Amino acid sequence: MKEAIPDENILHSLHLRFHANHIISTICGQLDSPVEGIAPNATVINIPIAYSNEDFINPLNLSRAISTAIEQGVNIIHCAACHPTQSGLAHEFIDKAIRQAQANNILVIAPGGNDKGECWCVPAVLENVLTVGAMKDTGEPFKFSNFGGKYATQGILAPGENILGAQPATDDPIRKKGTSCAAPIVTGTAALLMSLQLEQGLSPDAEAVRAALINSAIPCDSNEVEEPERCLLGKINIAGAYELFTGEPLKKVEKQAREETEEKEAGEQLLVTLLSPQSPVITAISNLNNLENGTIPSNITENSTSVTISEKQQVSNTIVPSNITPSQRSNLVYVLGTLGYDFGTEARRDTFEQLMPSITIDNLELPPNPYDARQMVDYLESNLSEAKSLIWTLNLELTPIYAIKPVGAFAAEIYQVMQYMLAGQILPEADEDYIERVSIPGLLTEETVRLFSGQIVPVIKVNSPRGMYGWKVNTLIESAIETVRTEHEIADEARMRRSLTSFLNRIYYDLRNVGQIARDRALNFAATNAFQAVQTFSQAVAMGMELHSIEVEKSPFCR
Repeated sequence: MKEAIPDENILHSLHLRFHANHIISTICGQLDSPVEGIAPNATVINIPIAYSNEDFINPLNLSRAISTAIEQGVNIIHCAACHPTQSGLAHEFIDKAIRQAQANNILVIAPGGNDKGECWCVPAVLENVLTVGAMKDTGEPFKFSNFGGKYATQGILAPGENILGAQPATDDPIRKKGTSCAAPIVTGTAALLMSLQLEQGLSPDAEAVRAALINSAIPCDSNEVEEPERCLLGKINIAGAYELFTGEPLKKVEKQAREETEEKEAGEQLLVTLLSPQSPVITAISNLNNLENGTIPSNITENSTSVTISEKQQVSNTIVPSNITPSQRSNLVYVLGTLGYDFGTEARRDTFEQLMPSITIDNLELPPNPYDARQMVDYLESNLSEAKSLIWTLNLELTPIYAIKPVGAFAAEIYQVMQYMLAGQILPEADEDYIERVSIPGLLTEETVRLFSGQIVPVIKVNSPRGMYGWKVNTLIESAIETVRTEHEIADEARMRRSLTSFLNRIYYDLRNVGQIARDRALNFAATNAFQAVQTFSQAVAMGMELHSIEVEKSPFCR
């Protein structure tokens, strides 16, 4: 598909459409269709929150979508978005929108994310959201399914392997896995439970449904599961939730009874979903009884009564064995390191060798060497347009971790800044213009580049020279101390230098990172803002304190 549609935004938009189709069909796929949903009579309102990768986790988009759902009078909000967070905090807009939804008796359900560890997502990590993790067909939690933090007190596991779902523009369903595939199973089940209340003439109670699902969850046996904490509160237990919710055990409804009710007007509806005033209880119970032994089997969305052998064979050919998409992230990068360049291919290297002038050493003329950074700096100084032909890299300890791609109206200025940085890196350490470290801000793309060595690195786009700095540690410290000295007296400059050096070295070495998560970006920026650090350290040093550890905390004034 990438060859047919090279535009990244169009590809991402198509990916979101496929994602939405799979989720909605799991919730409310129609009876006797290739994908039977759990709550086929639900009415779904699909509210898009993004059309491109850059704005997928825009807080304004998500909060506006939630507000729209509230205005539509929905009873359940299924949020397919997953905004990774290391702090467990959400943007003010999102936090407020979720609390407003809960205040309006709306159940919010969200996937926990596929980041392979003790990681969290917004809104899944927010208070009283029903968080959903993914488990295998065997009942074991997937290793990629996030856990920890608030997930342990408000999350449950649902089947997330081989989940059958619809695709756009075709009748052929597809099987996928992930927390995004598990969450719709819980949403469909919650819709059925709410429909029971409507049948009895009651208003849907979001908190009662949430409590029934989490309080009935079956905890993992530590003898059977290596890491029980990955199970969150436990595995979804439909029969147990039904009994907690109604006070009666779940009864089976024969297929004939279900068929007699298929023509009736139904009412489970969500934001994916909105509940209407009417919903026949027989439909709800018949769907609940598709479940075996009180838990949902992995093929819950497969129509076992109407799919022919040939259709099943067709379905089996579309299984995607390991297509797990990590949770969406901001794609912002702010990383520290050193600058480098690469040619990618022999042809490009040879082109530079032909274009660069020869050099003279001790009256001896030598051919140009494109690998000599000094020669490259001199060549680019007079031929800056050639900088675009290089693959510029950001290195950590001599290892390239990103390829830098200047874009937009300031691309020429960015190339010039990088040429200055490279020129500073090749100077003697004693030179006052020597550059030891650089900082690069950018956006992580889905592109990768193969370097001359064969290494493949991700590409970051840089659209402004703002935030690009180059410095030498000792010079940075001296400049910062000198600036503060003009404002007030520093008690012990020697201790101040030692503390600042320790602070910067810990960031450069002990806490070095790739600058993708908010915590790391804040930490890296702190290393470029030594002037602010001096003011803080001067007070601590005056009190006889020494630097012990470094932690990052979200500012209450953060915008």
